[in-house]
Amino acid sequence: MASLSDVRSGSAARSFCRRAGAFFLNPRNLYMLGFLLVFALTFAEAARGRHRNFMIFAESTRLFWQQIVPYGESWTAAAPGLDYFLYGPLFNVLFAPFAYLPGLVGPFAWNLFNFTMWFAAIFTLPGRFTREEKCKSFLYTFLILACTQLSFQYNVAVGYMFLFAYSLLERDKGFWAVLLIMISGFTKIYGIFQLGLLVCYPRFWRNMGYALLIAAVLLLLPALGTSFERLPEWYGEWIGALVSHKDTRTWQNVFYLPAPFGLLAWRMQVQLGVLAALAVGLFARWRQWHDEYFRIGALACLMGYVILFSNSSETHTYVISLIGYLMWYWTMRRAGALVMADKVLFWAIFVVVVVMPVDVLCPPAVMKVFYSVKLNLWLLLAMWSRMVWSTFVRIPGK
Repeated sequence: MASLSDVRSGSAARSFCRRAGAFFLNPRNLYMLGFLLVFALTFAEAARGRHRNFMIFAESTRLFWQQIVPYGESWTAAAPGLDYFLYGPLFNVLFAPFAYLPGLVGPFAWNLFNFTMWFAAIFTLPGRFTREEKCKSFLYTFLILACTQLSFQYNVAVGYMFLFAYSLLERDKGFWAVLLIMISGFTKIYGIFQLGLLVCYPRFWRNMGYALLIAAVLLLLPALGTSFERLPEWYGEWIGALVSHKDTRTWQNVFYLPAPFGLLAWRMQVQLGVLAALAVGLFARWRQWHDEYFRIGALACLMGYVILFSNSSETHTYVISLIGYLMWYWTMRRAGALVMADKVLFWAIFVVVVVMPVDVLCPPAVMKVFYSVKLNLWLLLAMWSRMVWSTFVRIPGK
């Protein structure tokens, strides 16, 4: 029989868990905690001059406004010691407010702005997602978000543009949604694929008209820093940098999985083939376009595709596919063995993909064992396959 002290101890533990749960399921608390942690991480890196991606962004922007192409030989000569710059000319136009901030103000403004937008993108998702689900999505992705921001990456911005565009489309704000999609596409390609989901929404032709108009403006906007005559050269250099960069190292995508058929040698064929299959699945399910659960699943599959089948994915880019996965996870109906199977996959991905890359949480020796067999990629491929199956093979819903 339990003693009185045991009962009191158990009651105190339950009370503590309830208070902790209430704290972490409060958006205001999460924002303040996340803001302080991102501030601390930014200070730790920037104070030691380790904000190298920000340096790349800032230097490429300064070169842009000096009418020097920030790609190829021009970049190597003007920015020795810095890694490649791989973003479109539009990026330099938009990044100018951060590039010209004094001292370390720029890195702090960049990271804290992106953190705030990421937070806002999650917590302004349509009412279909509960406050608890939004809090859990933020918490699930926060470690990989922190790693991304520790490197001052642009992936956070790509991720929140996917989410904002989705939320705006759901609210019939087509112009602003398309604007974000086009900005994402003209800076890092990934987001442009979201245009395919416009078929699922009313006023398709109106939205496509917006896309054409906005594309024309954004395509010509970099002429502010160069000239209309030189724009084709700049875009050609950008495409050349993207094409050559894919062969410079080993990346974290499906093409580097151990496979008997050598997927890397067939990369473009696989990319186009999978994209075509997704398009076929989308149009085959035209009767479900009006179903919000189908649209969520299609978006999640797309966000997974642009990372898993990309030319040059890194572990930091997983933040994009994971937030799409969480949107799918909260909405899809499950029954029988799938309930447990999805929970196991959910936590396996969290441990291997989110926690293990953080060396202060996972011993490097353990990490090396798991990553030597590409377990992270196998899990992400299983995640993506599961989403594709539930979205395009069986009718989704809840």
